Formats: sequence, C-alpha cells, structure tokens
Amino acid sequence: MAHMNFKRGVLSVAAGLLFASAAHAGGLERGGYNIDLLFDPSDYAGEASATYVNPQRELKNVRDTDTGNTNILTGTFGGGNLNNRPNTADDTESYWVPRVGVKAAFGDSVDCMADYSQPWGAHTNPGQNWAGANSNIETKVESDNYAATCSYKWDMGPGQFRVIGGVFYQEVNGFKERLVQDYTGTPLAGAFTGIGRLELGGHGWGWRAGAAYEIPEYALRASLVYNSAVDLDNLSGFIDLRQLGFVVPGVGLVTGTKYDVNGAASMPDSLELKLQSGFAPGWAAFGSVKWTDWSQLQVLKFCPATVSRTTPCTSLDLLYRDGWTITGGVGHKFNDQWSGAVSLTWDRGTSHGYGTQTDTWTLGTGVSYTPTENLEFRLAGAVGIMTGGSSGAVKYGDDVIGDDVSYDFDDDFVGAISTSIKVKF
Repeated sequence: MAHMNFKRGVLSVAAGLLFASAAHAGGLERGGYNIDLLFDPSDYAGEASATYVNPQRELKNVRDTDTGNTNILTGTFGGGNLNNRPNTADDTESYWVPRVGVKAAFGDSVDCMADYSQPWGAHTNPGQNWAGANSNIETKVESDNYAATCSYKWDMGPGQFRVIGGVFYQEVNGFKERLVQDYTGTPLAGAFTGIGRLELGGHGWGWRAGAAYEIPEYALRASLVYNSAVDLDNLSGFIDLRQLGFVVPGVGLVTGTKYDVNGAASMPDSLELKLQSGFAPGWAAFGSVKWTDWSQLQVLKFCPATVSRTTPCTSLDLLYRDGWTITGGVGHKFNDQWSGAVSLTWDRGTSHGYGTQTDTWTLGTGVSYTPTENLEFRLAGAVGIMTGGSSGAVKYGDDVIGDDVSYDFDDDFVGAISTSIKVKF
C-alpha cells in the first residue's frame, strides 16, 4: 500500500515538471492554466515560480515571393524585392514565464486559490536584414491573467469527490512590425525606414469548471477541468505607416499616417485531463492530456472606422489548428527530503503549411527538496526537439495566405528550466 506522505513530494515535483515541459506549446501558449495548488493538502499554501524557455528556431532557404513595390495611393503593399538579402534568419526569442498563487482551506470541504500568470505569449524577432522582412521583422504578444478558483469536496466511496469552479480576468497586448517598402539605394533611404507597425491591446473575462476524484491513501487523483474562451471584443490599437514616403508627380512627397484600428479575437478554450497514482512504495506515475481550441484563430482583421485607400485594413494571419499536448512520467521519493521525476511530452504543432509551429517532443526531469514540512524548493528542466518543416502559400477560403515569403526549417532545439518555492502551513 502506498502511503500518502511518502508520495506527496513525488507528485509535487511532477507538477513543476509538467509546467516546465509544456511551457513551449503550440499556438500562443506559454504558461497556460494551472490550478495544481488548489489540491495542496495544507490549510494554507503560497507558491511562486519562474520558467525560462529558450527556443532556437532557425529559418533557411528564405525566398521573397511578393517582390512588388508598395503604392500607398492604391493601398497595395508589396514591400519590394528582398531576395538580395540573407536567406537565413534566427526566428525566435527566449522568454520568462512567471506564476504566483496562494491557497486557503475553509473547513474540511472548501478550498480556494488566487493566482497570477501569463498564459499566452509569443516573440519572433528575425530582424530587418533577411529576405522575409516584408512578412515579419518582429512580433510580440504578452498577457496577464488574474484568477480565483474554488472547490467543494465530500466523501465518496474510498476517496473524495471534488467540484471545481472559478473566474479569471485577462489582458492581452502585442505588436507586429514588417517592412512595407524597401528604400535601399533610393533617395528616400535616409528619410524613411519603410517599416509599418501594428499595435493592439484588449481584455476580457473567462471561467472554468471541473471535477476531481482523490484517494489520498494511494496518492491517486483524476481531474478534468474546462477553461472557457476569453472574448477580446474590445481589441483595439493603431497602425503606424509614418515611416513610408512616396514622391507623387504633380503632388510632391506623400507620407503615410498613423491611425486607430479595432477588431475582435478570442483566446482559446481548453479541456485538460490529469491523472496520477502511487503504484509502489516511493513511486508514482502521472500524466495529462490537453486539448486547446487554437483553430478559432485564423485570419484576424483590424480596420479603421473609415476605410480608404490611404487608411487600409490589415490582418494577422495565424491559420492555427487545434492543439493537443500529451505528457506521461514517473516519480520517485528517495528520502524524506528529496524526490525526483522524469517525463516525456508530445505537443502537436498548430501550423500546417503556414508558420513554424510543428510537433515538439520534450524530455523533462526535476527534483524537489523539502528541508522542513513547511518549505519546499523545486528545480525542473526540459530539453526538446521542434520538428522541421516548411512554410509558404496556402489556400484559405477564397484567399491565399502566406504568398509573401516561403522558407524551410530543420529540427531545432528548445530548452527550459523552472524554479519554484512553496510555503505551507
């Protein structure tokens, strides 16, 4: 029979390991949602963690496939012929994912937690000196999530059944810069960079609901939690084309403008099943399966209040498909202070013909050190392979997306390291 106290450290390090391994999933996912602190058996607990992720996606065989020039009067934005620029680029940037939460028990049946996290994000920065600069110079998305989650549990059979509910408020913002016109070798090169910028921000509310069954004596828990979509109906910002200038015969120099735009998007809903159980003294197995509805993010259009030739709409072309993340692992408690775990994670890429988000395989390991019953330190790391592929023009309804640039990429490395501290009493 597996003893509860003997398993607790094992499953604690497993929770940190799952987070480190899944911190570079598909779509715009970074930290995602995590309510493991809610299940801590202590009356009160606080936890803080930080995860550093270093993806190293490199693009090669880059080809500018839209070599036309921009005409600001007709609203066509070709960017110019960039095929004389380097045909390779380092696409991704490393990033940090913070998380902090507190949990309290109210009597024997109610547990509540509040937490701050950054569930979504992205940062690609190939720069201006590559053949695909008319598609992307730098894109960055950031998010802040503030959540409150509670559960109510009661005895059922040999264990306890728990119902879970909560709400969260989310803020999302970001920008994208690309080369709208190449002025290299022209008289306007010193006056204009040719870079256009789209900047956006929005916020919205979401909710979660779920259930769990636990048998503490065997360190067994099964949980199923649904997180709703977050509608960003107020998504707004601006397009800045002031770094564009054209000499029009009979008119003179005509420059671009900066104008407000608005649109709408929804951050995805998700459903996650987590399983864990002790199977021998000092040993436990764990795993999870998560579905994320990234396919709702296809082509996001942002338009000014009054559309004209010189104030056009723009779009963020994502063309994501749904994401699936599957993890399995095993943990062992070496003694009263030290535990360790290993895991393997597969994440299905959300790109399919356009973009760089292919399947990712990640191997993770972690340790937990508990010097006292009130204090715990965790350190987890993961190494993985982002599988290779290519990106180019694809059909989307009656439109063609990705016809501005094409490129290939090989299998690339991704690494992550996560540290956390938990205080409980």
